[in-house]
Parts: sequence; structure tokens; C-alpha cells
Amino acid sequence: MADKKAQLTIGEGTSLELPMYSGTLGHEVIDVRNLISSGYITYDPGFMSTASCESKITFIDGDKGVLLHRGYPIEELAYKSDYLETCYLLMHGELPSKEQKDEFVKSIMSHTMVNEQLKSFLNGFRRDAHPMAVMCGVVGALSAFYYDSLDNDNPRHREISAHRLISKMPTIAAMAYKYSVGQPIMYPRNDLGYAENFLHMMFNTPAEIKPISPVLTRAMERILILHADHEQNASTSTVRLVGSTGANPFACIASGIAALWGPAHGGANEAVLLMLDEIGDVSNIEKFIAKAKDKNDPFKLMGFGHRVYKNFDPRAKVMKESCDEVLSELGIQDPQLELAMKLEEIALNDPYFKERNLYPNVDFYSGIILKAMGIPTSMFTVIFAMSRTVGWISHWMEMLSEPHKINRPRQLYTGHTSREYVPMDKR
Repeated sequence: MADKKAQLTIGEGTSLELPMYSGTLGHEVIDVRNLISSGYITYDPGFMSTASCESKITFIDGDKGVLLHRGYPIEELAYKSDYLETCYLLMHGELPSKEQKDEFVKSIMSHTMVNEQLKSFLNGFRRDAHPMAVMCGVVGALSAFYYDSLDNDNPRHREISAHRLISKMPTIAAMAYKYSVGQPIMYPRNDLGYAENFLHMMFNTPAEIKPISPVLTRAMERILILHADHEQNASTSTVRLVGSTGANPFACIASGIAALWGPAHGGANEAVLLMLDEIGDVSNIEKFIAKAKDKNDPFKLMGFGHRVYKNFDPRAKVMKESCDEVLSELGIQDPQLELAMKLEEIALNDPYFKERNLYPNVDFYSGIILKAMGIPTSMFTVIFAMSRTVGWISHWMEMLSEPHKINRPRQLYTGHTSREYVPMDKR
């Protein structure tokens, strides 16, 4: 039942009554689904004022700097939880008991291997192919290897596919990296934790296997948690859109990876490193700060402020602590990282940035952490996709568990009206 009604007056004689709903948090919602029956549709390019679905998974209040997963603040999950427990929470709605978590972790870790024939599939890509291109292709092809559980109407099939995707993404990501540098692919080790296993597959070789630093493991764990879900963003909305057609889960997640690949979406931490390259040296910071303040200059400070968070990014504080820990642990003397730290110091103290809440965001710090770990910038968005897979899967499962229709946006048509075909000799 609608909480109350909204009155829409059109012209002088038409008045429509529209239902209104209130969620547990967030904006009030006007239901316009039946508007078309009166001969009208809404116009909202980019869907900035449109709720495309009802969801219980994630809530964001950008004005207050709030990010909740199933009601739990992201800061608490980053400090007190781990990635697989966060995965369980996003998928099932509640934190697991010890028995539930043990069973979930066991299931995920038992699916970390990929079909051996995928190595042959990988060989079809050029060595210099972007890892995100490889991820799109390989994940999309998984339905050809794991076709025994693709009945979207079967809850057990949905769960099996979800577990397979979460467990295999680190393996596929590491395979893409190893292939690009010509090193042997490292098989997963199920005795390691999720983040540690990924770093093992990334940096170890059959000739030399070294233990992974706990500091780096913890930093990677936090990167995964902090990027696990972010409400109805472009890639999540893409997964829901594709999922509404009944497409298999591997195709749906591949569509999310493709959307995330866009530089306006998932490439922000990579853009931070490219910006640092452009600045070049600490001595140039003052000049580039002035360029950033100049409204007529196209230069932008990447990694500062956020489209959604108008106050501060709640993930940034956690990521900054991890950044400081990683740089201290590795003791790296890297001019680019020193430049980043100097830029952070200036931005945090400059009144221009403070007044506009242009604080360093999660992308600024995650880019620095990944750079310090020795991960190439081409892999940054791949790691983002690996983390976000559980968010995509959770929204896909939520949508399929409830009655839903195929998504079909409308348009404001401004083209030609009906006209007759003109034969070639009369054009």
C-alpha cells in the first residue's frame, strides 16, 4: 500500500494521482509506473531522479557520507569483518553464524580452480591485450564450461553459480596478469585466505614461492570489502538490466565487467596514477593546484571528491590507514608515491579544497596502495571487478527472487515523423 499520494497537474484540466512510498532510509519515491496509461512518460536522462528497483542490500547517503551494507556501516565491516563474511552478508542479508561462515568459506574455496581448458582459451588473446578485455571474454565464456547450473528459476542453481563466480574471479584475474607478463599460471591454494590466495597467484612463481606479507593481505582484504557494493551504480544497473532478460549469470557478470571498464566508472584509481604522471614532480604541484582551481582549465585532480559523496567518502579513512601501513611496511622510495603524499597533504590543508569537501577519496588511496604493491595500473580495474562481483551477484539474486519484468526504458523521440521511401534515382 502507498503511504500517501502525489498530485500531478498537467495543463489546466488534467490532474493525476500517483502513489508515494517511503523506504526505511532515503528519499521519498513517487510511483510513475501507471503514468503511461494516461499518455505521459517521465524524462530523466542518466536516471538521476529515478528508482529503477526496490532493494534491501546497500544504502548510500552522499550528503552525510554514509554507506551501509544490509544496515552495517562500511567502516565497521572494514575493521571487524573480512571479505568472505561481507560476501555472505550481501548475499543473504545477515551476518553468518560460525557454522554458516565455515560452510560458506569451504564452498567458495572448493571452487577456486577453473576448467583446465580455459588455459587454451586464454592463449587465443594477444599477450598485450588489456586484462579487462580478457576478463570480459573469459567470464562470459564460463557458461560454456559450467552449464550444469544455469536454471535461473532454481534457487540452488543460482547459489552454485554465485559461489563459482566469487571463487573463480581471483583465479581468472591472476591468470590474465600472468599471461600478460609471460609467466606460468599459478594454481590457487585453498589453504590460504581469499585475499592472500589472490596475492599468491599474482606474485609467486613455481620456481619461488614466498609467504605473503600480512600487512599486504590486510590491505587487499580492505580494498575488496570497500569496493564490494555501491548500490545502483552503472555496472550494477547493467547487471540488473541484462539479468531481467533471463540471461545466464556469467553473461550478466560479464556485462557488469564491461560497464565497469568505462573510464567514468571503474577507472578512477588508474586515473589517479595517470594524473601523477602528468604532474611529474613535487616541484610542479603548485602549478597543477592552480590549474585545478581554474574553472577554464580542463585539468582535474583525480581521486579528490566524489560524485555521490558530497561531504566525505566513508571508505577513504579506512583506505588511508591501509595506505600508510603498506608504505611503511614496504619502505618504498618512489617519486610518484612521494608526489601523491605531498598532494594529499596540500589538498587536506588548502581552504579551497576544504570548503568544497574535495577530500581524497577511496580511489586516491587504493591506487597508491596497488602501485606500492607492484600491481600494474592495467590491473586496477580488474581488481575492482573481482571485488564488485559479489555486489553484482547479490543484486542479480535479489531481482530473480522476486517477481520482475524485463527492463524497458522509454525515450523522448525527436526524429522524423513518418515519411515515404524515396527511390535512389529521385534522391
